Amino acid sequence: MDAKARRNLGAHYTSEKNILKLIGPLFLDELKTELEKIGNHEGKLKGFHIKLASLRFLDPACGCGNFLVIAYRELRLLEIEVLQRLYARQGSVLQGVADHVAIDVDQFYGIEIEEFPAQIAQVALWLMDHQMNLRVAEQFGEYFARLPLTKSPTIVHGNALRIDWRDVVPKEKLSYILGNPPFVGKKEQNAAQKADMSHVFAGVKSAGVLDFVAAWYLLAAKYVQDTLIRCAFVSTNSITQGEQVGVLWSELYRLGMHIQFAHRTFKWSNEARGKAAVHCVIVGFGMSDPSSKRLFDYAHTKSDPHEFSVTNINGYLVDSPDVALQNRREAICVVPPIVFGSMPNDGGNLLLTDDEMKTLLDAEPNAAPWIRPFVGAEEFINGVSRWCLWLKDMDPKQLRTLPIMRKRIAAVKACREASSRETTIALAAFPMLFGEDRQPLTSYLLIPSVSSERRSYIPIGFMPPTTISSNLNLLVPDAGRYHFGIVQSTMHMAWVRSVCGRLKSDYRYSAGIVYNNFPWPDLLEDSTRAAIETAAQGVLDMRAQFPGSTLADLYDPLTMPPALVKAHQQLDKAVDAAYIAAEKAAGRKPPKLGSDAERVAFLFERYQQLTSLLPGAKPKRQRKAS
Repeated sequence: MDAKARRNLGAHYTSEKNILKLIGPLFLDELKTELEKIGNHEGKLKGFHIKLASLRFLDPACGCGNFLVIAYRELRLLEIEVLQRLYARQGSVLQGVADHVAIDVDQFYGIEIEEFPAQIAQVALWLMDHQMNLRVAEQFGEYFARLPLTKSPTIVHGNALRIDWRDVVPKEKLSYILGNPPFVGKKEQNAAQKADMSHVFAGVKSAGVLDFVAAWYLLAAKYVQDTLIRCAFVSTNSITQGEQVGVLWSELYRLGMHIQFAHRTFKWSNEARGKAAVHCVIVGFGMSDPSSKRLFDYAHTKSDPHEFSVTNINGYLVDSPDVALQNRREAICVVPPIVFGSMPNDGGNLLLTDDEMKTLLDAEPNAAPWIRPFVGAEEFINGVSRWCLWLKDMDPKQLRTLPIMRKRIAAVKACREASSRETTIALAAFPMLFGEDRQPLTSYLLIPSVSSERRSYIPIGFMPPTTISSNLNLLVPDAGRYHFGIVQSTMHMAWVRSVCGRLKSDYRYSAGIVYNNFPWPDLLEDSTRAAIETAAQGVLDMRAQFPGSTLADLYDPLTMPPALVKAHQQLDKAVDAAYIAAEKAAGRKPPKLGSDAERVAFLFERYQQLTSLLPGAKPKRQRKAS
């Protein structure tokens, strides 16, 4: 497929390795375990064979049929094993082998929006059938071929978001739904895809934040009502992060869905040209709620998974209660409010590199009082030097003596007037000012909105009011060392890793999901609070011991100074102790906080307790891009 067309459709060829990650826990592992338990019991083997032949599979975004083909192959291999056990005593040749092979391609169903891939899917299943027939002939010593072809898979050429899946296969016949629906982000959806999303999510609030794949989850959940059909999709990891969880999984919980197994984020790999640069999850779900669920986690996105048996998997793919966080305007605890930094909305004309700043000052030295340090997430973490024109309260008479600066302001005005957005056009009347000014008048705590997932901690720090922070940072103007200590702790980072959105695999910190939903410790004794403040100052002091190093240097897992590591460990102990003390003081059982999993489980429980006392929070209004 043409690379551009593939991107527009969100169609990506799935590797066999990734397909097996899905079909294993969906059905194959259980079938293999059942077969092993049966052993050579003739009656049970025959019953198991009948069961294999009764299974029905639907891929509602089947593409060229990869999932169906691999699933069919694995079923046929199981069948061969059954026949070997049943008829091994007959010697090397099984007479009338065609009478014993029961599994066929008509057990497989697919829906595909593109005509040519739909045709390929049907042919691919016949080709796999032929290959498995050759395997049967080789295994049992009698030629076996299904010619002429009397049975066919049902592959429907159509839009899966508009047709009724029950017209493809009645749900009373179906056993499993599987596949990898299109990878199209909310911002990349074309007009037709947006219309499809509106159709599927009619009546669901805030559905405009959802990625395209979410539509398949909702339709599958509606299809499997009052059945034991199990579903599993490979998806971009965004549907299990940030604000999408609150929208999608609240609706799926309402429909009675339970996550039965899941693979947490892993790096996408496939065998096609132009590989997709995405990070994926696999989610298995259905109406049944097994007491033990399988969760696969990855030490890093390219590693092999480690499997855990857990009691519950929520929409964030963590072992915690089924909670979907709201995008909140205000924090659930009494803490200083968090805001975005200031947005220039200037076409780059109010911003300066080092060289541009020096050139401007060489020509217009009187501009110096109006030039301020400017930091975004990149500048803050990597120590990049950048500047901006900060012209609040500037005397017009003085500005008239600075022609180069006036030229930049004129360019800001022209840029804003050329915008298609009414609010940006209105800002053209104020070309000297940033489009949005949220700069604190006192020192503030800066949290970069994007940070590498390689780091154990998101680098956070205090900034003076003279340093202008961009809208790529989040600011807590009234924060002190206590607040810094909590937000910079492993406790808070465990929360971040579980609920924040991601840019690829990097953390995307947010006010409405991460900060405002975070359960802080209950009111503390002065000594407990002081311990956190002292440990927080210890972290700041250790950073100061390395004035030539950037935060990127200090928090790189390979170069983080041992003294800084120890300072963070002391801070983590103080923060964990504060939570334990708060729970004891409230008469609740003190939590175990020995791992991220235990921390997150505790924090979700506290979130439920805290929010049960709050009035319903209004979802945060979505802002349009400038």
